[in-house]
Amino acid sequence: QVQLVESGGGLVKAGGSLTLSCTANGKIDGISARSHTLGWYRQAPGKQREFVASISKGFRPIYADFAKGRFTISRDNAKLTVDLEMSRLNPEDTAIYYCKRAYNEDDIAAVGEWGQGTQVTVSS
Repeated sequence: QVQLVESGGGLVKAGGSLTLSCTANGKIDGISARSHTLGWYRQAPGKQREFVASISKGFRPIYADFAKGRFTISRDNAKLTVDLEMSRLNPEDTAIYYCKRAYNEDDIAAVGEWGQGTQVTVSS
């Protein structure tokens, strides 16, 4: 069974940076995995889970408005990982960040699987 495992979360001061990483553990079909869309969502306390960024099979990134210019998503098909570099963080970025693998070449909203999440806390 494949599991997505996030890492890199933590506590950071406003204006700081963090890089999240998501790795697929377990037996995985690498050819299929490279054709999937990868992405990140987040959920702040008392709020619904929201889209942050995604990257397609063709390495096309899409960002939520709040992430543009501050976050960068990347994928490594050799390692089957997806990273999210976050800079100029502010307290509103505090949330649990979830990695998702969608079984689709360019649509993160498609059916897929989720990681367990990693906490990001930004202090003022």
